Amino acid sequence: MPELSELEARLTTLGRQVEWPPTPNLHAGVMAKIAAQQVIPLPTRRAIRPSHWYENRWAVAAAAVILALAALVAYQPSRDTIANWLNLHTRIKQVPVLTTPSPLPPGPIGARLGLGGYSTLPKASAAVRWPVLVPSTLGQPDEVYLQFPPDGALQGEVTLVYSARPGIPASVQTGAAVLVTEARGAVNTDFFGKTLGPDTTLQLVTVAGHQGYWIAGAPHVLVLIDANGNPRYLTLRLATNTLLIDEGGTIVRIEGNLTKDQALQIAASLA
Repeated sequence: MPELSELEARLTTLGRQVEWPPTPNLHAGVMAKIAAQQVIPLPTRRAIRPSHWYENRWAVAAAAVILALAALVAYQPSRDTIANWLNLHTRIKQVPVLTTPSPLPPGPIGARLGLGGYSTLPKASAAVRWPVLVPSTLGQPDEVYLQFPPDGALQGEVTLVYSARPGIPASVQTGAAVLVTEARGAVNTDFFGKTLGPDTTLQLVTVAGHQGYWIAGAPHVLVLIDANGNPRYLTLRLATNTLLIDEGGTIVRIEGNLTKDQALQIAASLA
């Protein structure tokens, strides 16, 4: 590998530049001892320390080697080569970063849901031909919208928007917890079999003597009959469970992340 060759070349150059201590001439002394038939005494326990100059020369050489290795480790290609040679790679586990939901844009909640024009409860009540019903369990709506054809029902449509309530969280996508939509019309159950998917359930219910329909499960499309007897396809704004109640010709649609009991309690409190 080119990185290893570079490492070897650098170490070779360094070895030539370091001035090593001279090797003592031991040959003459040994031969003289043999000629005199003298026994060379064993070294004592305490080793004879080299001279201060000799020790410093070795310290300088060691420091030069350490500096050279430090420079090689700091250099990325040589560091990788050394790591591969010594098998010292460390595996770093990538931890996924949890993203936070994008904040909702500022402004009224219903402005993002296509509910029509912003209104008030008195103005909306005066604009339609039926008494607008308000569920007492939810209290006064946070926002009110009024819509007429071509997007709204034939005689108008009123939607009450509620933000989070105890036990009913707001949707992180829309900021709304419950929508109560009212319009004149009727329910034709023949359309349910054509528009509700296999993952959606339909259950007949009764609220205060009024016929109702609890629709739960996957998002679904609703078809109601308008005041002229024509079918009208409805888009679910929250794509959640829905309760339909026929209040004497006024169809009240309650949408939200609700249980069946919560939806029935809201419907029973309409006044």
